[in-house]
Formats: sequence, C-alpha cells, structure tokens
Amino acid sequence: MSDVGPVVDDSPIGSAMRGVSPARKRAGRWLIAAASVILLATVLIQLLFVTGVTETGFENWRPVVYAWLLWSVSIGAAQVIIRGERGQRALFILPAVLFTVAMVIFPTLSGFYIALTDWNLSQLEGRHFNGLDNLKSLFHDAYFWNALGNMVYYVLAVLVQYAIAFSLALMLNTDIRARKFFRVAFLLPFMLSPVAVSWMVGKSMMEFRFGPLAGLARHLGWDSPSFFTTPMIARGSVMAMDAWVSIPFVMVLLLAGLQALPGEVMEAAKVDGASPWQSFWKIVFPLTLPVSVTALILRIIFELKLADIVITVTDGGPGGATDTVSSFIFREYRERSNVGYGTMLAQFYFILIIVFVTLLLAGASRLMKRYS
Repeated sequence: MSDVGPVVDDSPIGSAMRGVSPARKRAGRWLIAAASVILLATVLIQLLFVTGVTETGFENWRPVVYAWLLWSVSIGAAQVIIRGERGQRALFILPAVLFTVAMVIFPTLSGFYIALTDWNLSQLEGRHFNGLDNLKSLFHDAYFWNALGNMVYYVLAVLVQYAIAFSLALMLNTDIRARKFFRVAFLLPFMLSPVAVSWMVGKSMMEFRFGPLAGLARHLGWDSPSFFTTPMIARGSVMAMDAWVSIPFVMVLLLAGLQALPGEVMEAAKVDGASPWQSFWKIVFPLTLPVSVTALILRIIFELKLADIVITVTDGGPGGATDTVSSFIFREYRERSNVGYGTMLAQFYFILIIVFVTLLLAGASRLMKRYS
C-alpha cells in the first residue's frame, strides 16, 4: 500500500499564500484592528458630542474624515501584508468599494441621523436630537399620504406609456416610408429637459388665455379650458407631459428588442398561417418580454422620482392633486426650511422604494420563469 503525501498547491495563488508568514498575517490583522478601533472611537465620540450626551468632542466632523482615510489606507496595506500578491490584486477593487462606502453608505447613515433631529434653518436654536418625533409627525401628515397616493396614479400610468411605446416600436420596426425621419422625430421629446418641456408645454401651450391648446379646446366646445384648476384634469395634464417626455425612452428599448428578433421565426409563423395578432401574442411578445420587463422596471423607478414637471407647472396644486412625494419633500426643504422632517420623509420614502422595487423584481422574475 503506497503512502499518500500531502497535496501541494502549485497554483500561483497557492504559491503567493505560502510566501506569507504567520507573523506577517498577525501584523496585518493587528493593523486592521487598530485602524478600526480608531475609526469607531472617533465616530462614537462625535456622535455622543453632537447628541448632547457628553461635552467632549470635535468642533466638526473633519477628524472623522481623517480617521476614515487612515482606516482606508490601513485596509489596503493590510491586504498586501496578509495576502501578498492576492492583496495587491485586491487593491484594484478596494478603491471602488471604499468610494461606494464613502459616497453612498455613509451619507445614507448620516441622513438617518439627521432624520432623528429637529433641524429647521429658520430657527436660531440650531439642530438637536428629537428621536422619533419626525416619524410620528409623518404618520399624521395628510399631505404626505396624499402625495404617496398620487404616486399610485403616476405608476399605473407607466402601463399606458408602455402600450403606446410598444405600438410605436412595432410601427417603426416595419418597412414604412420615412422610417428614419419618424425615429428621429419620436426621439426629440426625450432629448429635451423636463423643465424645458414644463415651460414649453405646461406654461405656454396649455396657458388658459393665449395657449394654442386652450384655443383649440375652445373651438372644440370647451368654454373655459383650464388644464390645471380641476384635480382630475390637472393630474391628467401632468401625466400627459410626463408621458410625452418618457415614451421615447421605452420605445427605443422595445425597438432594439424587436430588431434583435430572429427573422426565421417570423417567416415560419407566416408560412404556418399565423395571423398578425397570433404572431404578436404567441411569438413577438414572449420573445421581447425580457426587454419589456427591463423597460418597465426602469421607467417605474424613474417615475417614482417624478418632481421637476410638477414643481415647475403646478407646484403640487390644485389642493395637492398633482403632488408627488419628491415635490412634497422639495417644498418641505425650500419653503419650510425643515431639514430634519424633510430628511425623515426622504428616508421613509427611500425604504418604501426599496421594498416596492424588491417585490417588483421578484414578480418580474416569476413572470419570466413562467414564459421561459
């Protein structure tokens, strides 16, 4: 019976790991531990100071930034010390990770802290910690829940935008005259800023006295055409402007999906005698479903941020009928200077968006599995 010796790892990774001594690994771990303790201690001291728990602290958050930079450099050095050549490779990824933590995670955590403070720029007292008082005010704020309810209408309008965009994509995918011209013409609204569209359409063309759309409405029998005084009409007008800007984006994605379809499949369907509706429902729609789901999810995410058109044209009126959560938060900052409560609204809405998009992605995944 032959003896079986230990398995020797001759790979480059195994060779690099064998070149690192245990003492060197311990030194790297101690470096990470020391830098982490310094960072956590600095953050804790500053948090206790700004919340009024202790009187010892820093005048500003600059020492925390210095501690963060020290921790970042220590993490990079420790990777090289502990892992050798593999640690050097990790240094190419580490800056992106640290940048994400600094620019995304840390501001988010800072926003959660600001949401727990009473901070109004119009008051002389400055900022002070008030716990969950802002959250309690949020649950009793009828204007916020009205804006959140309006978002249901705006999100459902995305389905109408999708239907129109799909129809335009199907038309532009056929061999029609001036197809290139129509492609460029339909893309023009997407090239404009929503603020420019708000002034060009909402403030000018829909102006109830001299606007051309108002004049056309009078010729059609509408005695006093005012697009932004009645809640239902005002909300529909905002949806129409938003759709005019956004439909080209969905149309381009769907058109790209249609052009990627294999021509042999469509020719085989024609040979088998399939009608245009059968070809669309049984072949085109299932094959373009991944593109459709992607376009819908992206469009819904953009719709949840709708604010510029509402702020420019109606400012949430009449009576909050056109208000969105983003426009309501904007007014909370701009008009009331209520930073603490406005941040609580933003963080609460941020959590709702995460939950909603997560459920939306789960539903989209099930739909894809059903048709695949």
